[in-house]
Amino acid sequence: MTLTRVAIAPVPGGPEALTIVERDRPVPGQGQALVRVHAAGVNRPDVMQRQGLYPPPPGASDVLGLELAGVVESLGPGAGRFRPGDRVMALVASGAYAEWAVIDEAAALPVPDGLSFVEAGAFPETYFTVWSNLFQRAGLKAGETVLTHGGTSGIGTTAIQLAKAFGARVIVTAGSPEKCAASRAIGADVAIDYRAEDFVAAARAATDGKGPDVILDMVGGDYIRRNLDAVAVDGRIAQIAFQRGSKVELDLMPLMLKRVTLTGSTLRARPVAMKAALATALAEHVLPLIAAGRAKPLIDSTFPFDRVADAHARMESGAHLGKIVLTMEGLSAGEGPGA
Repeated sequence: MTLTRVAIAPVPGGPEALTIVERDRPVPGQGQALVRVHAAGVNRPDVMQRQGLYPPPPGASDVLGLELAGVVESLGPGAGRFRPGDRVMALVASGAYAEWAVIDEAAALPVPDGLSFVEAGAFPETYFTVWSNLFQRAGLKAGETVLTHGGTSGIGTTAIQLAKAFGARVIVTAGSPEKCAASRAIGADVAIDYRAEDFVAAARAATDGKGPDVILDMVGGDYIRRNLDAVAVDGRIAQIAFQRGSKVELDLMPLMLKRVTLTGSTLRARPVAMKAALATALAEHVLPLIAAGRAKPLIDSTFPFDRVADAHARMESGAHLGKIVLTMEGLSAGEGPGA
């Protein structure tokens, strides 16, 4: 059996818990393809899995990584959407931190011309998440205002670009004047330094007292109450993570008085058919923006696969602006800080 190197966290812990081991190369099943991985995005859920806080869904491997880009090597039974040699980027439930990985064809997209493997490896997780939550679930429309927390994160930079491309006004929060400036450079109309300002008051001031129509939040904790205070009448709040915790005590009266829609979702464990529908929507609405240069994954840094622990340390530092990406086969063009 041919082997492949993969990254796992046998014991929960810090970045040093990550270990590269050899496993049998996976075999594609029904509707799947075997991909030689060139790049894999690093995401906050990967950090949580390494810490023992976000286990893989039933049936998924313990190999970390939720998104990848690479070249199709072979096809499983019933697969035929792609051919060997095609460049693809895919959302996976696990297994992206590897030299070889199996993908569900339905949850994959062709890599557009002009997009590097590094950029393609940073595409699926954030673009699938933002499209699902900001546009489908929260129903952001042209002419509305959206407040996105974490403006310089992978989610934040994606949300800024897509919201602007579809005609919305964008407010973001970020943790320093430098990050606020970076958010504005990407396209944010207003950037709030949450360490220096009350984002509720600042968001209201930026909307003539109305508040944002939509809020995209991955912070949770005390932000849940503050989001309800900030959002506009008939507004929508999309919750996608809980970095400050999911258990809070709050007064829900503003939700009733403002007629607020509070929605939330996870992506990783959802059925392949749902991810396939998202892939179809992205192919129709977003890939043309990529091809036209109106949106593109913003890359903070790249790290060779052997330095996966350094990539996680970079993520945990909070200093990154955009996506952190692992590269295989020496394909890195400019490694991460301290390389």
